[in-house]
Amino acid sequence: MAAHFGRLRKGATTTAVAAVAVAALSASQAPGVTTDDLGRQAAGAAQPSGDANTGGAGGGATGDSPYYTDLPPLKSPNPSPSASPTTGTTVSVGEAEAGIPATVLDAYKKAEAELRASKPGCNLPWQLLAAIGKVESGQARGGRVDASGTTYSPILGPKLDGNGFALIADTDNGAYDGDPAYDRAVGPMQFIPSTWEWAGRDGNGDGKKDPNNVYDAALAAGHYLCRFDRDLSVQSQMNAAILNYNNSTEYLNTVLSWLEYYRKGTHEVPDGTGTLPSHSSNSDPGTSPSPSTPATPSTPSTPSTPSTPSTPKPGSGGSTSPTPKPPAPTSPAPSPTPPTPTQTVDHLEDANTGKLTATAGSAFGAKVAVRAESKASKGVAKVRVRFTIIGDTDATFTGGESVATVVTGSAGTATAPALVAGEKAGDFTVRATVVGRVLGGLDYTATVTPRQADTLTRTGDTALTCVPGGEFADQVELKATYKGAVAGKVAATATLIKSADDATENDKGPYFKDADGKTIRTLTDLTTDADGVLKLPKLYADDATGTFLLRVNTTGGAVLTVELKVAAAAS
Repeated sequence: MAAHFGRLRKGATTTAVAAVAVAALSASQAPGVTTDDLGRQAAGAAQPSGDANTGGAGGGATGDSPYYTDLPPLKSPNPSPSASPTTGTTVSVGEAEAGIPATVLDAYKKAEAELRASKPGCNLPWQLLAAIGKVESGQARGGRVDASGTTYSPILGPKLDGNGFALIADTDNGAYDGDPAYDRAVGPMQFIPSTWEWAGRDGNGDGKKDPNNVYDAALAAGHYLCRFDRDLSVQSQMNAAILNYNNSTEYLNTVLSWLEYYRKGTHEVPDGTGTLPSHSSNSDPGTSPSPSTPATPSTPSTPSTPSTPSTPKPGSGGSTSPTPKPPAPTSPAPSPTPPTPTQTVDHLEDANTGKLTATAGSAFGAKVAVRAESKASKGVAKVRVRFTIIGDTDATFTGGESVATVVTGSAGTATAPALVAGEKAGDFTVRATVVGRVLGGLDYTATVTPRQADTLTRTGDTALTCVPGGEFADQVELKATYKGAVAGKVAATATLIKSADDATENDKGPYFKDADGKTIRTLTDLTTDADGVLKLPKLYADDATGTFLLRVNTTGGAVLTVELKVAAAAS
């Protein structure tokens, strides 16, 4: 890189002051790293040995392309106020900088979750991805992405033609960067094509690996950082990973600054409304940022004031005023940025969701369906709708998740995956909200009913007899069915009753024993097994003789009464 590489811009007060705060971070780079006289690391200093995929001349994911050098604001008791781009209300600079566009934030968190499962030893924090995303592309140009996470236009770095940058001749025939002569860093995480070719991932499950998709790029960045069995909870290993991404000490310090800032707290803001950085590592003060993101529209210049007419010279017979200078040309007014589909959503409407009821352990017959609509009640396509299961329940969506995100179709409708009831009966809520907008959601009540049986039968027909003071030789075994099918995991109770007409508990005759050996004549919390079979504990007899009744009831109304006979043995 040229001498401009890694330079921190002087301008914003918060940036200048924050530079002091990160000075101490320079000492935290990986052991053994060397730097040149410009404060940059020597090429390959942080590159572990044995890496066949260095990803370009600079040895990093980005080819050591330019990056944004804006630093996070320092915490201040009197932060500078600014107007919110969506509500017009006044917010502090710190609050605005802590906002991350909804879809971009979702991509970082999903990447962290995937790495937590596939590479748990890496300990990748999503805030590190957010810090790199901030420095590389200003969080995908402030969240200018569609519902699937793809940027509305490609984010490209400058040509890596050796003119102030690394020299990387074309490696992809322009497939990723549109440049058949030289490579350019591509996408929200600024991968060069040669690195993306092997490091790219499909983070949104659409079957493609697109560097301009924030889900794909965030997941690829996570895997890239977690190479070589790194443990990012160890500072030296995190430093090495960041330096491997872009080989600059200033880059390391800037990323670490944003990492610590985001760790102190962030919040979700609507897509397209994120705060854009303005200072780039390849810019002198007053120049445009890196080509990787669009420059901030310039303010039209004020026309110059015409000069004051000169005083006539003595004896000249007077003179007329000179022709005033024409006004200086003004910059064209920036064209308004069209709103994203998400920004045009005014509310959610129900889309004929059916009654949400299911028996425990089975799938719900109806699905939650909503329609994203504009103020004119027209359906809005390509909007992400999040469905969340809320309440004390073990019900899930198909696949075992409690949250599902669906993109609206051409009619603006999004249908949640099928609900699957767990074993816990009762009501719970499914809430539908628009990702990237602060709008009221729609709540749906879903009900799980207990498993049921409508028929109980004995599995054997042996008479159940006993002598006074003895125990019954055979245990009572039953089978439950519901509409002719096996009724597994159905709750049941068993009670020794007084008579066919009096279902109160008997106080004499056969009985069960509890865990302490005490007499009990009612059993609760019984459940049939997966085959619908219920085998009761052993029965015992006291001194009373005669015919006694055992009644078993199940959820769903199945009832069976069994005769028990106690008689003295024949002499």
